[in-house]
Amino acid sequence: MRPFSKVAVLGSGVMGGGIAAHLANAGARVLLLDLTAAQAQAGLDAAKAAKPAAFFTGAEAALVEVGGFDEDLPRLAGCDWVIEVVLEDLSVKQRLFERVAPHLSADAVLSSNTSGLSVEAMARALPADLRRRFLVTHFFNPPRYLRLVEVVPCADTDPEVVARVEAFLERRLGKGVVRAKDTPNFVANRIGVFALCNVVKHVLELGLTVEEADAAAGPATARPRSAAFRTADLVGLDTLLHVADNSHAVLQQDEEREVFRLPDFLREMVKQGLRGNKSKAGFYKKEKGEGGATTERYFDFRAGRYEPVRRPRFASVEATKGIDDPAARLRAVLAGDDPAAELAWRNLRDTLLYAFRRVPEIADDVSAVDRAMRWGFNWELGPFEMLDAIGVARFRERARKDGSAIPARLDEVERFYRVEGGRREVLDLATGAFREVPRPEGRIDLALVKAGGVVERNPGASVLDLGDGVFGLEFHSKMNAIGNDTLAMVHKALARAEREGQALVIANQGAAFSAGANLALLAMAIVEGEWDEIALTVQRFQRATMALALAQVPVVAAPHQLALGGGCEVCLHATAMNPHSETYMGLVEVGVGLLPAGGGTKELALRAIRLAEQWETDVSPFLFKSFKQIATARVSTSAAELRDMGYLRPGDAVTMNADDLVADAKRKALALAANFRPRALATGLAAPGRGVAASLASQLWNLRMGGFITAYEEHLGKTIARVITGGDVPAGTPITEEWLLEQEREAFVSLCGEKRTLERIQHMLKKGKPLRN
Repeated sequence: MRPFSKVAVLGSGVMGGGIAAHLANAGARVLLLDLTAAQAQAGLDAAKAAKPAAFFTGAEAALVEVGGFDEDLPRLAGCDWVIEVVLEDLSVKQRLFERVAPHLSADAVLSSNTSGLSVEAMARALPADLRRRFLVTHFFNPPRYLRLVEVVPCADTDPEVVARVEAFLERRLGKGVVRAKDTPNFVANRIGVFALCNVVKHVLELGLTVEEADAAAGPATARPRSAAFRTADLVGLDTLLHVADNSHAVLQQDEEREVFRLPDFLREMVKQGLRGNKSKAGFYKKEKGEGGATTERYFDFRAGRYEPVRRPRFASVEATKGIDDPAARLRAVLAGDDPAAELAWRNLRDTLLYAFRRVPEIADDVSAVDRAMRWGFNWELGPFEMLDAIGVARFRERARKDGSAIPARLDEVERFYRVEGGRREVLDLATGAFREVPRPEGRIDLALVKAGGVVERNPGASVLDLGDGVFGLEFHSKMNAIGNDTLAMVHKALARAEREGQALVIANQGAAFSAGANLALLAMAIVEGEWDEIALTVQRFQRATMALALAQVPVVAAPHQLALGGGCEVCLHATAMNPHSETYMGLVEVGVGLLPAGGGTKELALRAIRLAEQWETDVSPFLFKSFKQIATARVSTSAAELRDMGYLRPGDAVTMNADDLVADAKRKALALAANFRPRALATGLAAPGRGVAASLASQLWNLRMGGFITAYEEHLGKTIARVITGGDVPAGTPITEEWLLEQEREAFVSLCGEKRTLERIQHMLKKGKPLRN
C-alpha cells in the first residue's frame, strides 16, 4: 500500500508540532502551517526544544518546512496527507476546511486530530468528493511516545483510504491503531477521563489526600507511575476540566453522567492558574529551597494550600512491590483492607463496569478498548484484561455485595480472553463466541510462541523456535537482568541454532530488553569477598558475548526500551542489531563504580582501532569518543542516536512499531544467513598505548580541578583509559581481542575491591540512582 511521502500539518501548537516532529522521525517530508509563518516557526522551535524530545536526534527537523495559511495554502497541492490540528472548536475547524479544500490534490487525504468532536459534523463542511477522503486521526500527547491513534471514518470515507492511513500509522509511525466510533471522546478518553473523575469522587468520600490516592492508582493497579492526580497534571487541569464538562454536557443518556461533574475546588485551582505541568503547579509542584535543593509539595484541596509530600505507605500497596506480573499486583492490592485498597477497589469496580457497558457503543470489541487504554493511557492491562486478572465471577460477587448493578450480559461471562491452539482469542459480546484477536500477518507474539515452541528454559531465559530455522533467545528475569542462568542459555541457544537452524534472534517483549547484570548478586559477592567467584562470573559473561560474536550462524539482537550495561554488551556482540526506535542503550557501569567487562570496553576499543585502520589515520579521535561514552555513561535517547554512538553498523535497521520488532529481526537474520561468513578472533591490533591513556588522564585531571568530577571519578576514568588503550604498553604494540578482554576483566575485579564502588552499588540498589562519591 502506497505510503505518504509529504504530509501537511495545519496548526503548530503542542500537538501539531509534536505530530510534525514524529512524521519527520519516520522520514516523511512535512509542511507545518499556522496563521503566520512566524507562528509555525515558533511551533517548530518549541518541538525542537521539547522535553521529552519530540525529535529522535534533532537532525530530523530539517525535513520540516514552515509557512502561513494566507500565503502558503497553495503548497498543499504537493501534499498527499493533510492533518488538521487547530483549536478544538467545530466552527473553527469547519471554516479552515472550507479554505483548505480547494487546494488539495484529487487523491489527497484530509484528517482531523480532534479528541472528541463528531466526524460527521465536520464532514458536513466538505465537498462530497473530499468526504470520501476524510476521517479522524486522533493522536495522543506526546505523539512520539504514546502509541495510540484512534481512527474514526465518517459514513462516506472510502475503506481503501482508511486502510492506507492505518497502514502508514502502524508501520511507518509505529502507532497502535484503534478503530473508534463517532461517539463523544471516542474510546480512550471516554474510559480514561471517567476513571480520573471517579477517583476524585472516591477521594472525597474516603477523605484521602491526592498523594495517598496516587499510591493506590499507579503501578499497584497496573496503571502508570503518574497514577491519577499526576496524570491530571500531565494532561493539564484546564484540559481535564474542559473534557469533563463537555462529557457532562453531551452524554445525556450516560448512566454515570454525574461522575463527569468535577468539584468546585478543581475549578478554583484552574482559575488560580494551577493548571498542572504546563504552569509548573497543579496537584503537585516542585520548589527550590536553600542551597538549590528541590522539594516536592502536593495540593491539599481541603485546606487550599500546598503541603510537603509525605510518601504515604499502605500495606496493600507495599504487598505489590517486587511483583513483575501486573495481574498478580492487581490481585495483591485488592486483597488488602486499608484505605488504599478500598480506593483501588472502588475505582476499578466503577471503571470496569463502565467500560463493559460501553461496548458496542464506543467500539465493537473489548480488545479494542483494552488496546486503547494500554496505548493511550499507558495502563499495563486494559479493563477487560483486568477483569480476567481479578476473576470475572469474583468481581461480580464483590461488586454485588457493594450494591452495584451488574449488567445481565456480564453474568454470562466466564472470561474475556483465552489461548487456544497457539491463538489468542477474545470473547465477542455480540455472539457469545470466542474469535482470534486481530493480528497483522507475519507478526510474532512470543507469548503465543511459548505456548508450543519452548525448546529449552531456565529461570533466566528461554530458547524458542521462531520457525524457518530461526531460534529465539528470550530473557525473562526481573527487569531481564542478566545472571548465570541467562549466560548459560546463551550457549544453549547458539548450540541449538548452529546444530538445527540457520540463525538466532535475541529478543523479548517485556518492559525492557535488559537493565544489565544482576547488581544485587554482585553486591553480595563483594561483601563476602568472593573475588575468585566474581572473576569467574566476569569470565562467563565474556565467554557468552564472545560466543555470540564468533557464532557460526548470524545473531540479530532486537533491543527495545532499556538496554543497559550487560544488555548493551550482548547487543554489541551480535552480528547485527535491529532495535526498536525507542531504545535507550548505553554502557552505564561507571555509575556503580565499575567499567563494562562483558566485552563492552573491549568492543568499543576494537571498533575505534578498526576505524583508524580503515581510514588510515590516528586512532585518538575514535578512541576519545568511545572513552567518553563509557566514562559519562551515555545512554541513547532513541535508536537513531545509536548510529552516532557507533553502536549500529551500516545495514542495521530500526523498527518503528514495537509489535513488528521480533518479526523484523527474524527477517534480518534470514537475510544474513543466505551469505553468512563467521568472523574470527581479532589479532594483530595496534594498541593505542599508554601515551593516549596519559592524554585522557590529563583531561580527567583538568575536569577534577574544575570541580566537574570527583577524585574517585577521576580514578575510574583513568582505569577505563588504561583498559581501552590496550593496557600499559607502547603505542603500536600488537595486541589481540583476548588481551583486551583480560585487561577489562582484571580492572573490573580490582574496582570491586574498592570501598567507594561498593557504596555506589548499594546506593543504586537502594535509591535507584547513581551516587557521586
